[in-house]
Amino acid sequence: MKQYLELCQRIVDEGHWVENKRTGIRCLTVVNADLEYDVANNKFPLITTRKSFYKAAIAELLGYLRGYDNAAQFRAIGCNTWNANANENTAWLNNPHRKGEDDMGRVYGVQGRSWQKPDGTTLDQLKKIVENLKQGIDDRAEILTFYNPGEFEMGCLRPCMHTHTFSLLGDTLYLTSYQRSCDVPLGLNFNQIQCFVLLALMAQICGLKPGKAYHKIVNAHIYENQLELMRDVQLKREPFESPKLIINPEIKTLEDIETWVTTDDFKVEGYQYHEAIKYPFAV
Repeated sequence: MKQYLELCQRIVDEGHWVENKRTGIRCLTVVNADLEYDVANNKFPLITTRKSFYKAAIAELLGYLRGYDNAAQFRAIGCNTWNANANENTAWLNNPHRKGEDDMGRVYGVQGRSWQKPDGTTLDQLKKIVENLKQGIDDRAEILTFYNPGEFEMGCLRPCMHTHTFSLLGDTLYLTSYQRSCDVPLGLNFNQIQCFVLLALMAQICGLKPGKAYHKIVNAHIYENQLELMRDVQLKREPFESPKLIINPEIKTLEDIETWVTTDDFKVEGYQYHEAIKYPFAV
């Protein structure tokens, strides 16, 4: 919570106004932020200065790991974050690559699980990483990336948190995640939950110990219509201690994640929080 609040205060104090052409709403912006999450000691980075809902963030991560490409698939597992980008984004609605209602195109997990190769076959990045890590192999390129410039026009949104690099030291697994753009009041809590859970899950299914997750953000911003709530409400609240995340120990393989795991397999203990804040969402 300390590092989260310090980033929010830094944006309020030092941010520059930047026009955002996609949303039409100005952003107060800083460049470069580094956060880290202590997965080894189970310090779950769930925001405590407002009520936050972790299960939708985990559901979205599960959809990415399964390679989902449709908002209806995400809704079915408890995540509604793709409804607007799939169905209300004007540029995507007019895109000839869009297949119809709820289609997201070749975004996020589609790239992670079926990256198109020049010979017409696909590459499953995630499967390669899991197979290596289970054997104790770190080739210094255990990289899961959703960022494919050659197919940007084939999806409804360029990935924000776009690349995850896994590093193995002995029997301890570390994660470094890179994010090009971050809506701090709304998106960051989702993103930091996903970094934490991704490392915890990968360590569990690969038979390793989790270490720390390092989260690098390039452009961190607060939208103009979010600023008053952040400055005058959330930043005036005292944070509580971080809760703990309990993951079902029966999750043992990538196939488990692909087939039967749900958000009910993740529970939080000791979560204290202030009342919710309804920040506006920019599409």
